[in-house]
Amino acid sequence: MNKTDLRKGMTAKKTLLCSETLENQCIIVSLKIFIFADRLETIVNNKQYNNLKNNQNQMKQDMIVILDLGSHENTVLARAIRALGVYSEIYPHDITVEELKALPNVKGIIINGGPNNVIDGVAIDVNPAIYTLGIPVMAAGHDKATCEVKLAEFADDIEAIKAAVKSFVFDVCKAEANWNMKNFVNDQIELIKRQVGDKKVLLALSGGVDSSVVAALLLKAIGNNLVCVHVNHGLMRKGESEDVVEVFSNQLKANLIYVDVTDRFLNKLAGVEDPEQKRKIIGGEFIRVFEEEARKLNGIDFLGQGTIYPDIVESGTKTAKMVKSHHNVGGLPEDLKFELVEPLRQLFKDEVRACGLELGLPYEMVYRQPFPGPGLGVRCLGAITRDRLEAVRESDAILREEFQIAGLDKKVWQYFTVVPDFKSVGVRDNARSFDWPVIIRAVNTVDAMTATIEPIEWPILMKITDRILKEVKNVNRVCYDMSPKPNATIEWE
Repeated sequence: MNKTDLRKGMTAKKTLLCSETLENQCIIVSLKIFIFADRLETIVNNKQYNNLKNNQNQMKQDMIVILDLGSHENTVLARAIRALGVYSEIYPHDITVEELKALPNVKGIIINGGPNNVIDGVAIDVNPAIYTLGIPVMAAGHDKATCEVKLAEFADDIEAIKAAVKSFVFDVCKAEANWNMKNFVNDQIELIKRQVGDKKVLLALSGGVDSSVVAALLLKAIGNNLVCVHVNHGLMRKGESEDVVEVFSNQLKANLIYVDVTDRFLNKLAGVEDPEQKRKIIGGEFIRVFEEEARKLNGIDFLGQGTIYPDIVESGTKTAKMVKSHHNVGGLPEDLKFELVEPLRQLFKDEVRACGLELGLPYEMVYRQPFPGPGLGVRCLGAITRDRLEAVRESDAILREEFQIAGLDKKVWQYFTVVPDFKSVGVRDNARSFDWPVIIRAVNTVDAMTATIEPIEWPILMKITDRILKEVKNVNRVCYDMSPKPNATIEWE
């Protein structure tokens, strides 16, 4: 064999070997693809894929959890942490380990002790297992804590609290300053989707700021699976129900059911004087109406509510006594058939308004007057009568109109009228009258936890007084409430 033939033979052999190698590699790759596909199918069949997908949807915000161990300053602490740029939430001292683990992006825990740490004669404490979760823990005002970082009890000084917790939040917990309304909205949309899935939510849409913001948030999260119910219970402000229908049905194209049950509510409230009893009746009847509407629909498993944190505080916690119940907190029936969806539950009023603007709601809607769930039922003091209820409604409409003319609607946080259930002697049309007074209330606040009185200019007050006395039936006095919160509350009860 000559050299040329030898070279040809060697080349042919190499080609054959390469072909065999390539073939083997292809077989190996095919097998790997087959095995991967088989494993992927197994993952999908075992629902592991869905879990993997959920894990990829990370929350946008880090969180510091505050455990209430009897402090008066839980809300101040929460707002101090948020002022540092980190999201915070408040939970009761006896939260379970499982509940803590279920919370998203918890970077640290602060045990917040204080004077209300004894319940029924027994000193309370947190579950000792929280110290072993691998999450940094700090305590304030709780000497029994077994964590390394322990501080004295916090005072009502947000700047001092910020300075005290800053190192723990950022250096120890490694939390990032990613608390803002854009991230909050995105996180809540994700959490709502996880909770609700493809099921439907029934929302109590009063038309107030809180329920309106929740409606907008739920529309972003679940779209047409949100069903809004507006209940006209006869306790609405003048023109309120009409505005709700216009904005949500006509403009936002939400699924809106309008229910007029004025007589039903007023008959239930007949002769009831105690404000707490009125709130519970109104709240309970609200839920009953929703249950009735839900039975007319298919697949309603959730009840959406505009609960915010001041509602929770005022309704009473495990370490603080009730101030007044709210229909969406203290007034819920024990046999409630729905799972609650409350995405604003940890926010304060100013944060709710910021959330509404982030969602694209009109400024006028976001900054409209706060309105209690029981409506004018808590501003018609004592047993509600239709004539006194109308006096509240008409005098409130005059006040709102004049405040808007004077530009006070953008300056004063909340303003309204109250009509009590007693009369006094006066003069009308040159004759003796025995009629009700109207009480005007105008307050400013940031978070509804405290409030100051707005000093209204005298000519404006005189004009409002003159109109009320001339235009509202069965009224012969107008008074201005000068009481801050505390000692008073914002609403009259």
